[in-house]
Amino acid sequence: MNFFAHGREFVDDPYLLAGTAVPDWLNVSDRGVRVRSRHVEPWLADEDARLRSLARGIAQHHIDDGWFHATSAFAELCWAFTVEIRDLLGRDDGLRPSFLGHILVEILLDATLIAQDPDNLTAYYQAMESVDADLLAELVNRMAPRPTERLALLIPRFTAERFLWDYAEDGKLCYRLNQVMRRVGLSELPEAFAALLPSARRRVEDRQHELLTPEPVLAAPRQAEIER
Repeated sequence: MNFFAHGREFVDDPYLLAGTAVPDWLNVSDRGVRVRSRHVEPWLADEDARLRSLARGIAQHHIDDGWFHATSAFAELCWAFTVEIRDLLGRDDGLRPSFLGHILVEILLDATLIAQDPDNLTAYYQAMESVDADLLAELVNRMAPRPTERLALLIPRFTAERFLWDYAEDGKLCYRLNQVMRRVGLSELPEAFAALLPSARRRVEDRQHELLTPEPVLAAPRQAEIER
């Protein structure tokens, strides 16, 4: 999942909302810092409401990613996009096709959800602006196994950039994708990449319900059933 899909239902609780973004923010600001579910578990019932909400948001992020990446719709769209991108870019482009296939599903799902409820994205950013970035970083450092040093600087940039609005337009989306490419050390996308986006958007929109619905986990067979 991407930012809006993770947080769209929590705009009435800014610190819970921010918690859903923390793992992805840390990937940008402090890639060596990870806050896992086990790190936040002791804080889920803390007396400090902001710390409690932040911990819940981080835990929710990991829960959502767990079932989202296990859906058949995600796997099928990710593979289809990877093949199409590989065919466009060529097989000598290393990790770009698979990396892009993965994030494109997530980004285009955000684009679909935003198009259906743009007022909620306005509320999303308003809630994020109400968060004290220095306090949030301090609370994250209470839970994280190693401290973040740049998270507090990233949060105001995230709210000021408002890049989630750019997902609606192919040209702006390509610009944002190339920012990601540069950040992770991959070569930028050619202009021809934009031709893949209209079809990709339609397919993600068509399967949004599947993407947003956890699939049942099949129970392991009992020993007696195995021995029959």
